[in-house]
Amino acid sequence: MATVLSLSGSPSATSRTARLLRHLDARLTAQGHHVVPLDVRTLPAAALLGADFSHPAIVRAKALVEQADGLVVGTPVYKAAYSGLLKSLLDLLPQYALAGKTVLPLATGGTTAHVLAIDYALRPVLSSMGAAHIVQGWFTLDKDITVEPDGGVSVAAGAAEALEQVVDQFSAALGHPTVLAAAS
Repeated sequence: MATVLSLSGSPSATSRTARLLRHLDARLTAQGHHVVPLDVRTLPAAALLGADFSHPAIVRAKALVEQADGLVVGTPVYKAAYSGLLKSLLDLLPQYALAGKTVLPLATGGTTAHVLAIDYALRPVLSSMGAAHIVQGWFTLDKDITVEPDGGVSVAAGAAEALEQVVDQFSAALGHPTVLAAAS
């Protein structure tokens, strides 16, 4: 069983990005992984923006990254790049914080014009931080994510299938078989 840090870089409390990640966390959990969610927006803004490396919340976030075998990094796309909130946390991590880790980059946005943000903005940063393996990421349109009355999400059929594939590839890259009898 691998430990997966599911990191949401969305600044919104009602974020489709974070809800999508929690939805995917359930799939990874069903595959036998231990998933730890972290919404960067819950970290103190003063610590993030003031680069307070010694703040307990930042120290804890660094420890979660260090302890993880893999990371799912999700972000909304703003101006063709990942969120500034996500960047503020990544900037506080050690240069090679992702060394030896498998990473799944995910992004959400309102238009397909931002689909390359994963490859041109997020992937290079993750690579520079030493990620051992960055699996194929996925961009999901906001319109394909529906927030249900209970707070959960449903994902449009085509997007759901693609997300399942990239999550299963990530799971396999972590070195664990994907067994999904109950999760499908």
